[in-house]
Amino acid sequence: MNSFDRRTFITLSTGGVAAGLGAVGSAGVSTAETEVSSRDLPLATDGDAIWDLHCHLSGVPGQTVEERAAQLLEYADRMQIQRLIFFMGWPWSQNPTPDDFRRQNDQVIRVLERWPERLFGFAYLNASHPDASLAEIERCIHEGPMVGIKLWVASKCSEEEIDPLIRRCGELNALIYQHTFFKVTGNLAGESTPLDLAQLAARHPEVPLICGHTGGDWTLGIRAIREFPNVSVGIGGSDPTAGFVEMAVRELGPERVVYGSDIGGRSFATQLAKVYGAEITPEERKLILGGNLRRMLKPILQKKGVTL
Repeated sequence: MNSFDRRTFITLSTGGVAAGLGAVGSAGVSTAETEVSSRDLPLATDGDAIWDLHCHLSGVPGQTVEERAAQLLEYADRMQIQRLIFFMGWPWSQNPTPDDFRRQNDQVIRVLERWPERLFGFAYLNASHPDASLAEIERCIHEGPMVGIKLWVASKCSEEEIDPLIRRCGELNALIYQHTFFKVTGNLAGESTPLDLAQLAARHPEVPLICGHTGGDWTLGIRAIREFPNVSVGIGGSDPTAGFVEMAVRELGPERVVYGSDIGGRSFATQLAKVYGAEITPEERKLILGGNLRRMLKPILQKKGVTL
């Protein structure tokens, strides 16, 4: 992959990406991304390609999941993003019943079947329903096309009721993405912080975990999981604040930092800006934008016969 620094990124952005940095609303995708040509961005070979850890089917136009995924793939093409990982359907539910998370997973499976060469999926689960969640791991991952799980705010990941799900994912080499946040206004009742994830990591030191959003307050989130080598941070879903990626690389090492966007709540442009604008080496940038995620997914993709 060609690499470029913050100054070059800003220069290239004059055709549209820079506008995306300030034109992002929490309710949807920045319209600035529709103005960006792929000619403005560095081309990537398969080995250097950008993979996006964190994508949703909400916050984007479309009456069906296929229409929404097609729109997001159009945006991804303009930003030179090769692979997208989707989790959760729509509408969302913070405390989904088994019927609800099965419905949402079915929505994601539909787009995976439509674009298998571009999309991966994580199963949305609720640890408050452990038996149904285990059954969903079997259906969606062991027997189906998905390669990981997403846990949101229904139950804190520090609670031991989650352990059977984590153990089964470890057996299947399925990735585990746990939403985490430190909220100034106070977390939701079942919303995990990186400190909760640290407790989970200590109980399952051999299972790779991803700290979603790096806790929102990344200065605290990075420190909370720093001593647990099985935890990587997902940097998607927050403002492109200077110093975020640099601190993560310095404190955790570049191998534990994973790019994701949280599209359509955020834009591809702002989230890529975190990495392109960071004062890191080209090799570190390649790892963050796709190399780490490819490495983490390789065992389960090999089991499923997917050639990278």
